[in-house]
Amino acid sequence: MRAVFGLVLVVGMALAGAAVYMIQDYIAQTEDAYLRQKAFNEKAGKLVEVYVFNKSLNYGDALTKEDVQLIYWPEQSLPETIFREEAVLFPENADGPRYIMRRTEAYEPVLASRVTEPGELAGLTSKLEKGMRAFAIRVGAASGVSQFIQPDQYVDITWTGTASTGESFSRTIERSVLIIAVDNAFNEGQIQSGVEARTVTVAATPEQVARLTQAQASGQLSLSLVGDTAEDTVTDTVEIDTNTLLGIEEAVVVEAAPVIEEEVCTRKERKGTEVIETPVPCAN
Repeated sequence: MRAVFGLVLVVGMALAGAAVYMIQDYIAQTEDAYLRQKAFNEKAGKLVEVYVFNKSLNYGDALTKEDVQLIYWPEQSLPETIFREEAVLFPENADGPRYIMRRTEAYEPVLASRVTEPGELAGLTSKLEKGMRAFAIRVGAASGVSQFIQPDQYVDITWTGTASTGESFSRTIERSVLIIAVDNAFNEGQIQSGVEARTVTVAATPEQVARLTQAQASGQLSLSLVGDTAEDTVTDTVEIDTNTLLGIEEAVVVEAAPVIEEEVCTRKERKGTEVIETPVPCAN
């Protein structure tokens, strides 16, 4: 009986020791996971809920509550125009829904630049900043990039024509001008690749509109892509004529200075039948 009691005691102590070891290991793992999570939270900063699109949406689609969801986002990395409150994104008593301004992808943050104001249609005027005007430029095969240009790209505009002197030349008249529409499409997803554009609409100031109107009426405009964003550095105006293009240098006619003949004064003396001329100073 004593032997059985001793065996039970030994087995019980072994099980208790194993249980203590397992508990200590579990506590150590839990503490390690807590410390890792704490370090991550300190690095990421405070997380806040923001709205993102939960699926792809096309230009012109009406935005509904079923198209968005809340996710956590680091507060220190929040875009300025991101939506965080439902009452702001979907205000009560609005004139209508918001519409998508550009094609979106799933889990892309909902920014003010991606949607219109409530009740505002996704039209051309919604892409114009304050003080800007929409100006249409006729393009074609001769414009240079008519098959490659997309809305929201930037172009330089070059004018080619004949001056009042009869000389033909080309000049870059506008730099880094934003394209807001190609033909009737306001979004790059609406443009079919390989199709030649006929009209490009750009955002321009009233002064630029006046220059472009005169340039389009007096010559031919061509476009050249400058990249996805506007250039910060504006170089000097580029102008080239046919002679410069072909490396022809016009001959410079240098008029010879008039030759002033020096006056020679002489004195004549007659000796018999012979007349002798002797140089003498001229009287002033």
